[in-house]
Amino acid sequence: MTATDDPIDDPIDLLARALAQSAGLIDGTGVELAGHPTPCRSWDVGTLISHLLFDLRQFTVQARGGRPDWSESFERVEGDWLHAFEAGAEELIDAWREAGELTGTLEVPGVGSFPARFPVDQEIAELAVHAWDLAKSTGQSTDGLDHEVALAALAWARGALKPAYRGGDEASFAFGPEVAVPEDAPPYDRLAGFFGRDPRAVVPGA
Repeated sequence: MTATDDPIDDPIDLLARALAQSAGLIDGTGVELAGHPTPCRSWDVGTLISHLLFDLRQFTVQARGGRPDWSESFERVEGDWLHAFEAGAEELIDAWREAGELTGTLEVPGVGSFPARFPVDQEIAELAVHAWDLAKSTGQSTDGLDHEVALAALAWARGALKPAYRGGDEASFAFGPEVAVPEDAPPYDRLAGFFGRDPRAVVPGA
């Protein structure tokens, strides 16, 4: 890990930046693009944004000390994506601020011990890779995306995303095999590749 890849001191500030970035991309997504395909398996743009809204609700449960049920299905949202996302983002940041300092370790029953900031870093990574997904699906540029968000997400993913979590579509794994991307590639291309996306692939209709 280089100095530029070091985690940001305040992960909640970085989470707020990741949320603002996603909100900007949602704001740039017209409803006419809801049916466009995305780099996410079998998801179109409307489903991707609906998933992000579901994530915000689950993340807030996590911030308040609960255990989200990730097996729970989420409903497709057809209404005002941006308003719903901004409201959920504000609630999430408030919940993490109220949770107190993210120092020391976090004990997860049956799993083990993690840095207390681990859940926030996980949320940043989820938002960062889906920001890339949304930008690619809707023809928005990835050039101006927040590089510090991407680098923090990549640092977390390299430590947390184990080979056992990867596999093909037929096995219903959450992540595909890593796609090789040069180390001098833009941070979001490296992040996408690590999460099993091919940055060189063209999304139809984007």
